[in-house]
Amino acid sequence: MPGLASFDVSTGADLQEVDNAVNQATKEVAQRYDFKGSKCAIAFDRTTAALTLVADDDFKMKALFDVLQSKLIKRGVPVKNLELGAVTTAANDTVRREIKLTQGIPQEKSKAIVKAIKDRKFKKTQASIQGQEIRVQSPSKDELQEVMAFLRSQDFGLELKFGNYRG
Repeated sequence: MPGLASFDVSTGADLQEVDNAVNQATKEVAQRYDFKGSKCAIAFDRTTAALTLVADDDFKMKALFDVLQSKLIKRGVPVKNLELGAVTTAANDTVRREIKLTQGIPQEKSKAIVKAIKDRKFKKTQASIQGQEIRVQSPSKDELQEVMAFLRSQDFGLELKFGNYRG
């Protein structure tokens, strides 16, 4: 019997690229005329993978988020992995928004992905949850390619990355 080929499904953003995008967005906000004299700021906490946006009002918050989002897209950071918090009022007549970056596949989404693979009934494919990743194994490399194509066609609310391919 041939050995099992496998690949891992994961998600996450390169935190250095997020940091670079935040720096670029901060520079652009400092230079833009519509932000002159306003209290707009973007803070990035690398340890918790969270962004904090502060602006004068909802209109400026939307503009600030658009600037940040465009910089994240240019840097190749998956915007699908952003968990947007609600816009709340903060001190000094400002509004604040917390944005969390999804690093690793959450448990309930992992279960949904594994269930989708099993429901599709690929012949000898096995999917197992390993921490914040999913390992998919099969004796057929062609079937693994079919699983990848299937997962790309589905929307799980995350940007999925396929790596660690072993044939």
